[in-house]
Amino acid sequence: MNDLKEKNIIVTGASGGIGNSIIEKFYECGANILASGTKVEKLELLKKKYNNIKILKFDISQSEKIEEFIESASNELGGLDCIVNNAGITQDNLAIRMSLEEWKNVININLTSTFLLSKFAIKKMLKNKKGKIVNITSIVGHTGNLGQVNYSASKAGIVAMSKSLAIEYSKKNINVNCISPGFIKTAMTDKIDEKFKETIISKIPSARLGEPDDIANAVGFLCSDQSSYINGETLHVNGGMYMA
Repeated sequence: MNDLKEKNIIVTGASGGIGNSIIEKFYECGANILASGTKVEKLELLKKKYNNIKILKFDISQSEKIEEFIESASNELGGLDCIVNNAGITQDNLAIRMSLEEWKNVININLTSTFLLSKFAIKKMLKNKKGKIVNITSIVGHTGNLGQVNYSASKAGIVAMSKSLAIEYSKKNINVNCISPGFIKTAMTDKIDEKFKETIISKIPSARLGEPDDIANAVGFLCSDQSSYINGETLHVNGGMYMA
C-alpha cells in the first residue's frame, strides 16, 4: 500500500495489542503517524520502537477537549488524511445489575467520543477535500453478547453512525467505514479460561483466534486509495464466526 506513504494518520487506543499492530502497519507503509492513548509509558515505548512517530496522551472520555485534541494532533502532523478510532472500554454486567453509570460510561466513551472525533476530523478533511475515517467496532455489535448490553449497543451505534456520516460526506470525497473484529489474540483474550477459549474457537469456521495483524491489514486497506469506492461499510474480520 504505497499510497499510504507520508499520509497523516491519527490512531487512538494505540498502546493496546490491536493498536500496536495498526501503528506497525502504517509505519511499514511510510505514513506520518500520531499515536494517542492514556498510558504515557506505553506511548513512549511505541516512540522508541518506531522512529519518527508522534505521540500525544489523550483520554477520549474528555469529550469537551476532543476538538482541541484533533486540532493539536493535526498541527503536529501537518495535516490530517485519516483517523482510526480504535479506543474504547468495557464495563460488563448483566442488564438487571448494570448501573446507569456503567451504561453511560461505555456509551459516552465508545459512541459519543467516536462521534466527536469523527465530527472534528471531518471538519479538517473538508478543507483538504478528502479523508478517511475507520471506526473499530466489534462482532458483538451485530450479535449481542451476555453481560454486554452497553458495549454491544455502543458498537452497533458506531456502525449506524458511520453509515449516516458516509451518506452525508461521500460527495466530499470522505470515506467512513468500520472494521468489526471477532475474537482477536490480545492481553484480554490471554486471560480467558482455556476451556472457554476452546468453546469460542469451536464456533469459528477458521478454527483459530484472529491475530492483531488481521485487523491492522484491514485498517491499512480502508485507509488506502484502494478502498476509494467503499463507503458506509463494515468489514467483518472474524474468521467466519459472523457473516453479514
